[in-house]
Amino acid sequence: MRIDILTLFPEMCEAVMGESIIGRARKNGKVEMNFHQIRDFAINKHNQVDDTPYGGGAGMLMMAQPIYDCYMKVCEESQTRPHLIYMSPCGKTLTQDRVKELSQMDNIAILCGRYEGVDQRVIDEIVDEEISIGDYVVTGGELPAMILADAVSRMLPGVLSQPEGFMGESHYSGLLEYPQYTKPPVWHGVEVPEVLASGHHANIQKWQREKSLERTFERRPELLENAELTKKEIEYLHSLKNAEDI
Repeated sequence: MRIDILTLFPEMCEAVMGESIIGRARKNGKVEMNFHQIRDFAINKHNQVDDTPYGGGAGMLMMAQPIYDCYMKVCEESQTRPHLIYMSPCGKTLTQDRVKELSQMDNIAILCGRYEGVDQRVIDEIVDEEISIGDYVVTGGELPAMILADAVSRMLPGVLSQPEGFMGESHYSGLLEYPQYTKPPVWHGVEVPEVLASGHHANIQKWQREKSLERTFERRPELLENAELTKKEIEYLHSLKNAEDI
């Protein structure tokens, strides 16, 4: 898979995405990641990529032409038209389901806004979708873009050492992840749950699933509406609800 990020701060992206699991995946050819400097496509001698917004208002707005030209260069290099995502507080909130869908694409491009955003005309012309990482605002699109690129990359074959590394995680199956423990067996007077040291895999899986249900019920009950549950699991949730009402 190829991921292209259009940004004013490619060095910032490289510093983060060149490390750890994603950095190793790039070196091993599991994912190709490129960072493109929008300022290289500035249309004046001062390398200006922003200007004051029509209608007034605080701050500056990124101009359409440098962004458009940068994206056209990406299309030329990749010999295709990558699915272009603009990281924006106005977009749909990112979900694990959308991450799964994006990981099936051959090439995505991510546009990072700065200042007060970008000219709406370039969004309308070349952007395929807008994605938000939550109901808050940060200073630029680079951090959200790297979050998206990381989330998508780790779903690709061979990026994680074992597929189970993400299959049991929060949101992958529609539930929050169960609590986990490591050595020592007793820490600050608290013991690791006995079932986890039993070696009985069926009992361990049952415990993990129940704890996922409990944690989701307590913290994010709205997720249960779309989770795939067995009849026994639904009954278990009803027992939790009844216990809560007592």
